[in-house]
Amino acid sequence: MASANGGVPLERKQAIVSALCKSRSLDATKFLDDAGSDIKSLSVNIMKTAYENNEEFNKWVAFAEKFPSDSEACLKSLSQLNEYLTDYSVLVGGGSKPSDADIIVFSTVHPYLVSLPNTDRNKLPHLLRWVDYIQSTHDFGELFERIVLEKAPFDPPLAKQTAKVDAESSTKKAESSAKKAAPNGKAANSGADSEKKTDSSKKQASGKPEAATEKKKVPEKVPDDKEKELSVSLLKIQVGLIRKASKHPSADSLLVEEIDVGEGKCRQVVSGLAKFCSPEELTNRLVALITNVKPGKLRDVVSEGLVLCASNADHTVVEPLIVPEGAKFGEIITFAGHEGKPEDVLNPKKKQLDKITPNLFTDDKGVATFKGVPFMSSAGPCTSTIPNAGIK
Repeated sequence: MASANGGVPLERKQAIVSALCKSRSLDATKFLDDAGSDIKSLSVNIMKTAYENNEEFNKWVAFAEKFPSDSEACLKSLSQLNEYLTDYSVLVGGGSKPSDADIIVFSTVHPYLVSLPNTDRNKLPHLLRWVDYIQSTHDFGELFERIVLEKAPFDPPLAKQTAKVDAESSTKKAESSAKKAAPNGKAANSGADSEKKTDSSKKQASGKPEAATEKKKVPEKVPDDKEKELSVSLLKIQVGLIRKASKHPSADSLLVEEIDVGEGKCRQVVSGLAKFCSPEELTNRLVALITNVKPGKLRDVVSEGLVLCASNADHTVVEPLIVPEGAKFGEIITFAGHEGKPEDVLNPKKKQLDKITPNLFTDDKGVATFKGVPFMSSAGPCTSTIPNAGIK
């Protein structure tokens, strides 16, 4: 058998090169001519070429290179990755084990995922499943902090069924032994019947009250939660003074207001009022502001509240609620009979605001109400020039 440079036989080297190229869909003839190279150099060259020609691998390398650092753009990229992993266990390959592309992307997204709040993590179930898979199949030592996931306990139904069958089998064997032990079987049967009756009476004595208790608990609990979700007391509505109003830099229909609610600094609020009010009309005006909504961006401008406005049925006339003169900015609007504590921050997932606003409206005199109960400030009720209007 011939050899190259007195080392590895040429035929063996050709077989290795051919096998490596075939497994990576490469043309072996491009590498077989380099017979003078050692196996390591040939293998590295083949692997390098394979990666350069692998579109899937290169796609995820580009994803890692372009991964944003801005929090909002980062969350968007993580959501896209989560969507992709809906149908795949790993990024590249057949799914039996993570590929090099998986390791590259995992290393890229880990610092962002580990600091992500649980509210955002819960929106990325497929991504977290993939992360857990990578963590479980690779030992990175102390390189990456392990992301701990809460997994639901699983009790196989088969185990319960097997236990039930074993219990029934043991009972039957015990009854059979008792019959054999008694002279004519009657005494044993009598004892078994008595035991069954006792067991039955125990079930009747203990089972029904428990069931009744459970039935009572369910209807009592549901209305309480429902009533709490629909109560206006969940909202923190404060009197605010608009110190400054201006046009939104990139949206003609929006205005940006700096609103003072007595916190030492103004809240920035974005409102869709540009078609109905000028910045000059809003400046130095008192408004009713929901201050416990979750801050968010409207066309790249952060908004930290919601100005409550009345509008007619076809939404052609819209105006902020009128807070009476004499009300102090920062004070909380109250509702008689609804003295509950407001949420610190409304939970968007529960859609609490969406369930409350259908019950906010002005009456036939223009008084702002929740289910007919007026919005009250220290100087009197909030009103609107639009009677029988919706408020949101």
